[in-house]
Amino acid sequence: MKTKETKAKFTSSLSINPYSQTYYKLSDGSITIEKKPAYAKQQQTIAFLNNKSFISTLVSISKNIPEEDLQDALENKVYEELALDLAIEYSIQFVEYYDTADETNRHYHAFVVEPEVLENEFASTVDKIKYIDQIVPIPLLLKPLYQKELILDSGVHCFIYFQEHDAFLAVYNNQEFVYTKSLKYSMRFMHETFCELLGEQISYADFTNVMSQEGLSTLNHEHQKHLIKLLGDTFLHVNDVLTYAKRAYNLENIDQIYMGSYTGIIPGIDEYSQTYLGIATNVFQFDYGLISGSGYVDEIHALMHLYLQQDESEQYTCNFTIYHRPPPFSKRSSGQLLIALAASVLLAFAYPVMYWSLTYTEKVRYKILDDIYKETHATRLTREAAITLKEQQKADADALLTAEKNAYDEKKQTLIKIHEVKVNYPMKATLLTEFTTDFNKYNTQLDGIIYAENNDTKEFTFSLIAKRDRDITSLVKHLTKAKFQEYDFRLDEILYDAETMVYIGKLKAQL
Repeated sequence: MKTKETKAKFTSSLSINPYSQTYYKLSDGSITIEKKPAYAKQQQTIAFLNNKSFISTLVSISKNIPEEDLQDALENKVYEELALDLAIEYSIQFVEYYDTADETNRHYHAFVVEPEVLENEFASTVDKIKYIDQIVPIPLLLKPLYQKELILDSGVHCFIYFQEHDAFLAVYNNQEFVYTKSLKYSMRFMHETFCELLGEQISYADFTNVMSQEGLSTLNHEHQKHLIKLLGDTFLHVNDVLTYAKRAYNLENIDQIYMGSYTGIIPGIDEYSQTYLGIATNVFQFDYGLISGSGYVDEIHALMHLYLQQDESEQYTCNFTIYHRPPPFSKRSSGQLLIALAASVLLAFAYPVMYWSLTYTEKVRYKILDDIYKETHATRLTREAAITLKEQQKADADALLTAEKNAYDEKKQTLIKIHEVKVNYPMKATLLTEFTTDFNKYNTQLDGIIYAENNDTKEFTFSLIAKRDRDITSLVKHLTKAKFQEYDFRLDEILYDAETMVYIGKLKAQL
């Protein structure tokens, strides 16, 4: 099962083989052997567990078990199926295996390690570098080969790798881990067997040199004969393991085998494997994109660095390390105690410091406001005096304006009267002359005249005398036609005076 942890940023990584005490450092894409490893804060470290160091099995458990109870249920299942000693607290990690054919159960690969193994096998390493970030079972290191597309096809793949003290076989199906098994044919075991077949003792270094340099193509016929016998026994053992794996995990075929060793490629072993097992075989060697400054690099070291380059979501979260880096200072007990003490001291001084700060702040604020008040008050007095002066000047100006207006009105009235005298009176005389001419024309005498003005209207009232009423009516008819645009005429009645034997009428002409 997977756990999520914050992944720190590292500038380099260090791979560890605890069994041969070899170390390789990767920095800026270049991988070199590290002869004197030491702790570095920005260096991420990883080691592996050989198949001999752990027990693996597949356990099934009901899908109805709640997630919060799953870990305990799985551990109980492992203790029961493997008959583990209940007095020992084993380190157990799980990787889920998805079996689509089983709809009622969940399946998990269980990896079990005794606590003494982790303490003993990594003790010398921890003395040098203090911490190990990840300790991963060796077959799980193969997963990045698919994620980095170093192997493109799917299907059932078998990986066989010969190490000095161990050899492992791992099976992947559709790019997911299925099965692993420790093989007894380690390089040390094959060396001993080869010496027995040869009937003489040769050094281990000479044997590994023969295997990596000559292999089955050696010109020494004795060596070749015994190597063929040795590898025949090896592949017979491999065939038995593959037969079990296919039956146990319902695998129809093994599509591909990748075979290699920690000493490098064994010439001819891939062809011999393909002939003996009848399965297409390739060498266990991939282009990891790493620049090597130390010659040949063990494939397992390269795989460990490749594993660290994957996101946590892409890794099999199966980490057996007990050598964790210390948590951040704030999460340690000592750190939390010091933080609490520091907080207490700060709180103890907080009130007086705060009181002094507020007092000082208020004094500064009062001084600033007082200066602003004095400046504002002086400005106010100056402006009030200016306003009073302006108001007095305005009052004087208003009085002068009123006097000037009165003088203007008096002069205006005088001019109007003068205009009336000069213009209106001559105009009246002219009008009377015109009317008198018309009166004489129609034998009508003017007996009296009244002139009146009312707002915008001017009105003449003529008292007329004629011997015949026809003369008066003819006059009115003439005036109405001749002067209708200028005057409104009205003749209310014509009276006859019997004593004087004349007709009298009053004609009103409104201008």
